[in-house]
Amino acid sequence: MQPVDQPFPGISGCRVIVTGGTKGIGAGIARGFLRSGARVLVCGRNDPASLPAADTAEGRATAAFTRADVRDPEQARRLIAAGLDLFGGVDVVISNAGGSPQAPAATASPRFHARVIELNLIAPLHVAQAANEVMQDQPDGGSIIMIGSVSGARPSPGTAAYGAAKAGLHHLATSLAIEWGPRVRVNTVVPGFVATEDSAGHYGDADGVAAVAATVPLRRMATPDDVADACLFLASPRAAYVSGACLTLHGGGEPPAFLTAALPVPEEPLR
Repeated sequence: MQPVDQPFPGISGCRVIVTGGTKGIGAGIARGFLRSGARVLVCGRNDPASLPAADTAEGRATAAFTRADVRDPEQARRLIAAGLDLFGGVDVVISNAGGSPQAPAATASPRFHARVIELNLIAPLHVAQAANEVMQDQPDGGSIIMIGSVSGARPSPGTAAYGAAKAGLHHLATSLAIEWGPRVRVNTVVPGFVATEDSAGHYGDADGVAAVAATVPLRRMATPDDVADACLFLASPRAAYVSGACLTLHGGGEPPAFLTAALPVPEEPLR
């Protein structure tokens, strides 16, 4: 069953900010919220060729954009301030900006490791601090959602600093949920393999993408819409008692390596 391309209840009118929301998973999240009637502000380090848009009952809705590098705490504060100026409040903030190129841990430079951790762990904290300051003063508080990764829950060879940062991000969300409740809920969505316009850079050509998808128990990679649906749930009143949670979105996970390395399965089942 594919994600339902319909408005999610309880989201209409929400004021939403998505970091890294101009492409890939972030753009998919933005489109999901727009489709459900939210007002959305996305940010990126560079001006995009186009902005996320979605058809709604009222017509075509398009996200607003502001340039921001959320690794800079001042720019993170200005991002939240821009949402406050634009919408009059901020109900949902989704920290999606992140990523890392492949680099062997033995030879990557100290600056490389520092920048990866800065983008994937420290930047979401900057954004969350600024958002919390606004949300604590709002009658209905707010919801902060971190986009994590299965790389933070299992070994991440080739992207060790990234995996470590994502592991830290998962833990950060649980701590903030305690510190900032009851006004602000903080949760994490943890995707596995996600098919985006950049899939070829991660998994190779179409055959490579198909081979990776075949390892997933649900026999496909996630789509940005899948991630959006998880965020919509966590942001909605249906998740009013969900905070400090880690919603894993990996289609059943990665089968243990021994399953392909072990001896063939006996023809007769063991008794």
